[in-house]
Amino acid sequence: MMTYRNQLQIMADTLESVKYSGREGVRTTALISKTNVSHSRLKPLCDKLMGSGLINEIRFDGHNAYVITEKGMMYLEEYKKFSDLASSFGLEL
Repeated sequence: MMTYRNQLQIMADTLESVKYSGREGVRTTALISKTNVSHSRLKPLCDKLMGSGLINEIRFDGHNAYVITEKGMMYLEEYKKFSDLASSFGLEL
């Protein structure tokens, strides 16, 4: 059975992918592949994450890339804690 991700799960997956890309960041095309989100949905999501201060857009090797901020790392950590807590009660986010 196929399960669909909600907006919070997609945001967490995006932050996780950006986090593991390191200091060089992750380019849009790679992020689309890693998160399995279309470009038309990813761009507004990245804009929202940048507006919240969770990721930054940088220029690396002549290309735009995204890197996670300290605030983004803290958000991801708290999301995982909350997700684990919800799971322990048999709930899904």
